[in-house]
Amino acid sequence: MRSDQMKKGIERAPHRSLFKAMGYTDEEINRPIIGIANSFNEIVPGHIHLRQIVEAVKAGVRMAGGTPIEFGGIGICDGIAMNHLGMRYSLASRELIADSVEVMAQAHPFDGIVVVPSCDKITPGMLMAILRLNIPAIVVSVGPMLTGNWRGKRVNLISVFEGIGQVKNGKMTEKDLQQLENEACPTCGSCAGMFTANSMNCLTEALGLALPGNGTIPAVTAARIRLAKRAGAQIVDLVARDIRPCEIATMPAFRNAIAVDMALGCSTNTVLHVPAIAHEAGVDLPLEVFNEISSLTPHLCNMIPAGPHSLQDLDQAGGIQAILKELDQLGLIEREILTVTGNTVGENIKKAHVTNREVIRAASSPYHKEGGIAILYGNLAPGGAVVKQSAVAQEMLHHKGPARIFNSEDEAYQAILEKKIRPGDVVVIRYEGPRGGPGMPEMLSPTAAIVGMGLDREVALLTDGRFSGGTQGAAIGHISPEAAEGGPIGLVKEGDIIEIDIPGKKLTLCIPDEELEERKRQWKPLPARIKKGYLARYARQVSSGAKGAILLEGTD
Repeated sequence: MRSDQMKKGIERAPHRSLFKAMGYTDEEINRPIIGIANSFNEIVPGHIHLRQIVEAVKAGVRMAGGTPIEFGGIGICDGIAMNHLGMRYSLASRELIADSVEVMAQAHPFDGIVVVPSCDKITPGMLMAILRLNIPAIVVSVGPMLTGNWRGKRVNLISVFEGIGQVKNGKMTEKDLQQLENEACPTCGSCAGMFTANSMNCLTEALGLALPGNGTIPAVTAARIRLAKRAGAQIVDLVARDIRPCEIATMPAFRNAIAVDMALGCSTNTVLHVPAIAHEAGVDLPLEVFNEISSLTPHLCNMIPAGPHSLQDLDQAGGIQAILKELDQLGLIEREILTVTGNTVGENIKKAHVTNREVIRAASSPYHKEGGIAILYGNLAPGGAVVKQSAVAQEMLHHKGPARIFNSEDEAYQAILEKKIRPGDVVVIRYEGPRGGPGMPEMLSPTAAIVGMGLDREVALLTDGRFSGGTQGAAIGHISPEAAEGGPIGLVKEGDIIEIDIPGKKLTLCIPDEELEERKRQWKPLPARIKKGYLARYARQVSSGAKGAILLEGTD
């Protein structure tokens, strides 16, 4: 066993003595030792419940004859960090999370590991770690939050963000907004809707690194506790069979996950995280693969925020396994690859079925013929840009309008709330990429304000930053190269005409090539916003959004 490095033989008597100082018995020490990375804290609603989930995982490990050993990890709440300095740390925390799990599992050589994340950067960070370690591993999340009910309609966190714009536009009172904030997030769990956290937990299941149900079973149900117990027992079996994450997370598995991504209409942040996870697995996953799979995959689920259906609805309709089975009928799923159940995808989906055809449409009658995400290219985004096309109004799929230039999110947000943005405008927020931000902050506040002001069918927003999974409308992010690298988005001037063609996958700055080259010669970067600490170091090391914003090797 891998843990023999710290427990076997007379040379390890001091090590065993330290285990016994914590109350472990010889019998417990001799069993397979399972590390449990618990990202519990008291500031993330998707993590407040994790103590109970981890206790269930431990129970499962013990039932199967293993010894669970828990350690902690950090986690940032993107909603609470939104629209201030804290958001610059969110994406950057992904690398710290991956590194910290690696450090703990290498310093204390566990035989297997269960990672217990839930929210936006924690799930991908822990996935990166288990693929980097490549020891038997399984993922268990806390599950989605239930939707709220306010005045007879379903509400969620995004409803509150959009409510700010409605107050500014006179469509809602401040008292209404206060009542809404009391009802929008009624339980623990990852925020209700196909936002980044739920997207990544669903894709973890589709990738085969979590048990069926991980992506959709609600946080507050007994089924979630039972799932955690089964996962705890299953990791002991994975250790016994020496089934490792990199045997599961192969290129075919990533293609399966991307197909599910497209069928669900997941967060655009998946286009950052999935390539970063693939990188740790030694799988090259260029952006073009997303467009290729999107062109073949029908959009089967109309999930919050683009549509009416919640994760609870999706779970009751059959969940991720039912979607895999539906896509399998189109020949889009690789059936013979292994999963953490110990069985293949094909064996897992054998008994899956759809129970609600409104929530999970048949492949023959999808909501859209193409998948939920599109990658756009053009002279404004030579390295690519990302849009959730399933959440864009029909009239905004093609749009041409004058650029309104802002060199920070704050400037743009204030301009929107002060009604300085006009119908037809293309709001450009730049110097908010991985390096320029630094940290590639989410733009939920300005996009939600555009929706709340009633402009989402008339105004587009472009950025080298990124968007929340809760964003809807013609919001195009991850524009690469970013402004801080001298990318074309940094060369746009106020009033320049920008043309958006989402069906044609094009993003064009309508100026002559010679003019663009002349502007590039004259371009000078803005001074760095942050000059010391972790973010300054991150800015020096991080790659472009087109490469998953991974940290580059050999840089300082």
